[in-house]
Amino acid sequence: MKKLLNTLFITQPDVYLSLDGDNIVLLKEQEKLGRLPLHNLESVVAFGYTGASPALMGYCAERNIAIVFLTMSGRFAARVIGASKGNVVLRKKQYLVSEDEAQSARIARNFIVGKLFNGKWMIERMTRDYPLRVDVPQFKEASRHLSSIIKEVRECEDLDRIRGLEGQAALAYNKLFNQMILQQKEDFYFHTRSRRPPLDNVNAMLSLAYTLLAHDATSALEGVGLDAYVGFLHRDRPGRASLALDAMEELRGVYADRFVLSLINKKIVQAEDFVRKENGAVIMTDEARKKFLTAWQNRKQEKITHPYLGEKISWGLVPHVQALLLARYLRGDLDEYPPFFWK
Repeated sequence: MKKLLNTLFITQPDVYLSLDGDNIVLLKEQEKLGRLPLHNLESVVAFGYTGASPALMGYCAERNIAIVFLTMSGRFAARVIGASKGNVVLRKKQYLVSEDEAQSARIARNFIVGKLFNGKWMIERMTRDYPLRVDVPQFKEASRHLSSIIKEVRECEDLDRIRGLEGQAALAYNKLFNQMILQQKEDFYFHTRSRRPPLDNVNAMLSLAYTLLAHDATSALEGVGLDAYVGFLHRDRPGRASLALDAMEELRGVYADRFVLSLINKKIVQAEDFVRKENGAVIMTDEARKKFLTAWQNRKQEKITHPYLGEKISWGLVPHVQALLLARYLRGDLDEYPPFFWK
């Protein structure tokens, strides 16, 4: 278990949650795994839970401590709360901010600053680690270009302008993506982003990675009581989890893109893992998709030091921590939403 921002994350599978006095107790097959006071917790997030005692749920409901249940893969299952006053206040603030384009832009620009910073870091790391495999002057020029865009985005309070600047940065980044593929270049190449349908092996993998990341972001936002369908950069559209799309922007490159590149460059996926349909769409075989999902779950268990909190957490908890930070900003506990800057 891990306590972050007054939230207890329980990541071990098959754990039963119970109450002992004013403490939450974690049990697995009658063995006590841990015990923690509840008095200073705001929420409990359990992955792959076995269950929770009625006494614990009643205690938490009375004290406005939310209990969030997720599957082991991170899919949102349920959020148990008592009187919903806290949740209502948070969502009302979210809706008010979303209706105000200037306030929305102040949050949206930080999502994009995080995305561009992380993309710049990926570019710089390629020149450091593979100077003989990539066009270093081209990469350095793109890095400088991203730096100038980041400066402009930081000061921008117009949503359309932020979107335009993000588009410019995406073009510069995408021009280099093919060079980041270091192995199996005959079968894995990137010329442009194709979505519906993906038209090559790399786009098929990117689409699946972005879908998984969007699900993780949605679960994280719902877990803290935010409405995943009301965004700030991505505006409302029926059936679209707009805030989840906002929140995943800063993790697209540094998490999803790097994950896809690692599968290719380590030859974990190969050409025979893909099938081209009659309409030109490229899809992964069932066996390859299982391999992809297993690797995704394993990557989520890898430890990093969160750049804002300065604490070691798993990659899988990053969307949840960022969702907590966004909720704190909307409540007025933080002066600004802190983007995820990974290095």
